[in-house]
Amino acid sequence: MVAYFSEIYNGLISLFIGMGVTFKEFFKPTVTVQYPYETLTMADKYRGHVELIENDEGKPNCVACGLCARACPSGCITLAGEKPEGAKKKVLTRYILDFTRCSLCGSCVESCNFNALEFSKEYNLASTRKEDFIFDLLQRLEERNK
Repeated sequence: MVAYFSEIYNGLISLFIGMGVTFKEFFKPTVTVQYPYETLTMADKYRGHVELIENDEGKPNCVACGLCARACPSGCITLAGEKPEGAKKKVLTRYILDFTRCSLCGSCVESCNFNALEFSKEYNLASTRKEDFIFDLLQRLEERNK
């Protein structure tokens, strides 16, 4: 009989402690973000997918040396360039990032000697199609400049 009332007593104590916590949290401001209508600002150190950096003329800083592709342990970067006649540097013609294979290690950004790559702050990349995660970064740079 004593054990029965002891369990009831312990249950009530537990209930009142839980209700106290609930009562304290009830009056605190909410931290929920109404997602489609409000968005979060990403931290400066957020590492999204890789983006090309443009120079003053709106062209990519990349000289198609291929250091980023060689430094990538996942092998997710494919690039191509050609040297126009009479020019000193190569011109980037294609830069493809397969984000499905990217491990976001940052080796490509660190290995680039020409300040041509940076991490984007884009985080809303939800999709059910694999093709949506294969980025043509040169085309994305041109779209950003428009």
